[in-house]
Amino acid sequence: MKRITPFALVVLLACSSNLAAGEKGKWTGWLSDAKCAANGAKAAHKGCSIKCVEGGQPVVFVQDSDKKVFKLDRADKVKSLIGDKVVLEGALDGDTIKVSSAAKAE
Repeated sequence: MKRITPFALVVLLACSSNLAAGEKGKWTGWLSDAKCAANGAKAAHKGCSIKCVEGGQPVVFVQDSDKKVFKLDRADKVKSLIGDKVVLEGALDGDTIKVSSAAKAE
């Protein structure tokens, strides 16, 4: 059985802590409601998204490039932008974006 060297242990711990923290990034797409998700990723759906979120549906983010749907951690930061095309910054953890900032896309 081989022993793990101290250097290898440090590298392993550093890599695992980066994975746990999530992949930081910037994403462009639409804020929609979970019920309509990608089908609601357009300006014409804004009123419906607002109504659905007010009715209890969670806010989701639909990535513009591939229509992939992400859950949002700290969705309270984006409630004023529901139905809009936005740019989100934060960390990706599985299928959830931990939002650090959000702004309307230009």
